[in-house]
Amino acid sequence: MWLQIVGKIRMAHAPTVNHWWHVTLYVSPRGLTTSPIPHDLGSFDMEFDFIDHSLRIRTSDGRERHVTLEAKPVAGFYSEIMCALGELSIDTHIHAKPNEVDPAVPFAEDYRHAAYDPRAAQLFWGQLLQADRVIGEFRSRFVGKASPVQFFWGGMDLACSRFSGRPAPPHTGSGRPNFPSWIEREAYTHELASCGFWPGGGEEGAFYAYAYPEPPGFADYPIRPAAAYYHRDLGEYVLPYEAVAEAADPDHMLMEFLDTTYAAVADLADWDRTALETDPRHGPRRTS
Repeated sequence: MWLQIVGKIRMAHAPTVNHWWHVTLYVSPRGLTTSPIPHDLGSFDMEFDFIDHSLRIRTSDGRERHVTLEAKPVAGFYSEIMCALGELSIDTHIHAKPNEVDPAVPFAEDYRHAAYDPRAAQLFWGQLLQADRVIGEFRSRFVGKASPVQFFWGGMDLACSRFSGRPAPPHTGSGRPNFPSWIEREAYTHELASCGFWPGGGEEGAFYAYAYPEPPGFADYPIRPAAAYYHRDLGEYVLPYEAVAEAADPDHMLMEFLDTTYAAVADLADWDRTALETDPRHGPRRTS
């Protein structure tokens, strides 16, 4: 809920970017950050620091406020953060209810959710650090349109998408609670192959990969490693985090998953791979 509040603050001030890229957070050396957010003639940023367990709000005129990350109700955190923004003269109005959960209790009324486990938060950030590093390397091998490696606070997933350049059929919505279908239509306006990491799908979370639209044969494509599988209920490939963490070469195993699931999309949907891909060490991709 705290991540949703901060994400909605970024969304309230940042200019709109296609596929909702203006609402996300990013992995930082200390936690998760908004990156600079424009405000009047300057900017500010907000960072969850999972080392010192503090939310830092910094402005371009040198002022700063902190909100302690500790066990407290969502309502208390919401009040503290809006008060801090007011002290910094950052007038902010958000849709003050969470998305993608049911029930969607307004932040100011949520006294039920009040837990904070510093160790768990730090461990999750450690997972995000490793995932961000390898997925960032995977992203660098694509010269077509690609998203940043970014954290979506609604689904709690770190994601990166590659695009073929072709428009996609209108998305009809996934049925997630408190998540209007028009939001997904904007997110999926063009063909994509998406990958990422989220806390579900395994005992310690999972890496995932999917396509929109999903080409025929995608679920049966020969991907690697052997620990990965197609989850028919989710409509995506899943690789449990613990399988990667326990591998002799975790980076190689994850990159193999990212490469083969992307190849499944690109080959089955007839993407122009020669034009879209590159090896950063050797220049543009060439076929023999």
